[in-house]
Amino acid sequence: MQACSQAAVAASATPVHRWTVEEVMALYEMPLMDLIWRAQEVHRQHFDPNAIQRSTLLSVKTGGCSEDCGYCSQSARYQTDTERERLMPIDEVVAAAKLAKEKGASRFCMGAAWRGPKDNDLDKVLEMVREVKALGMQTCVTLGMLKDGQAEKLKDAGLDYYNHNLDTDKEFYGQVIKTHTHNDRLDTLEQVRDAGINVCSGGIIGMGESRKNRAGLIVQLANLPKPPESVPINNLVPIPGTPMAENNRLDPFEFVRTIAAARITMPSSWVRLSAGRQEMTDELQTLCFLAGANSMFYGDRLLTTGNPDVERDDQLFARLGLKAI
Repeated sequence: MQACSQAAVAASATPVHRWTVEEVMALYEMPLMDLIWRAQEVHRQHFDPNAIQRSTLLSVKTGGCSEDCGYCSQSARYQTDTERERLMPIDEVVAAAKLAKEKGASRFCMGAAWRGPKDNDLDKVLEMVREVKALGMQTCVTLGMLKDGQAEKLKDAGLDYYNHNLDTDKEFYGQVIKTHTHNDRLDTLEQVRDAGINVCSGGIIGMGESRKNRAGLIVQLANLPKPPESVPINNLVPIPGTPMAENNRLDPFEFVRTIAAARITMPSSWVRLSAGRQEMTDELQTLCFLAGANSMFYGDRLLTTGNPDVERDDQLFARLGLKAI
């Protein structure tokens, strides 16, 4: 008994590796086959390599956001096709969650276009969380920046995950968003973690950042006091009317390298294929799975952008011998 206790103490005392930008840049610069091989080795040590977690994302409040995120069609500052809508009624949200569960999603994510939720709006979201949780699904919300005490209310309602992406590294952040800071994002993540809620945080690549910025993002995520349990990697979808509408598409292999870097540096996290998957071929998605992605958004639509239809995803799973969890 004492030996076990000593082993546990020794394990807990083992220093956690703190990644540097130089180390992650070295990963990016490996020959692609070697990088994927290393990522796959890490992946198999922590996960079933043939299992993919599937989440469905619903925009419960669309448009009219006061923030100036340069990639987002929901900002009130840009002229886009996204219309401003009120918070969805709870019964419609629950109906969408039931349908998502029937189609094979295990986690239901609800997003609202706010700088942060007002208390009366949060009360309605808390009820949504309770109702979806009662269906036997994992729950996730993304509501923007939280105020003191709001994370604890979400925890009490049964929330499993809170999504708040860092988007990009601290050095490039000011070229994407000016209405709040990188530290503001970190503050919300700290509140979520302190409340005992799982953290879902990743980023968007293809916004004009350099490879070093991408490596910096991975380092900042991996070096959080505890890495996020879920790491969504988004490939920018240029949306007409936003400042990034004319951005060039990222080299697909650079996206694969980012997936692999996330897997190697955050070995026990779920790495999710998120926005931009509709534009990916089945072959590119497969390469991402091989590089360590083991989660995906499942359903015909994300917040305001398209997503591969369910039938296409089911066919891909069948062709690859993948199982949904």
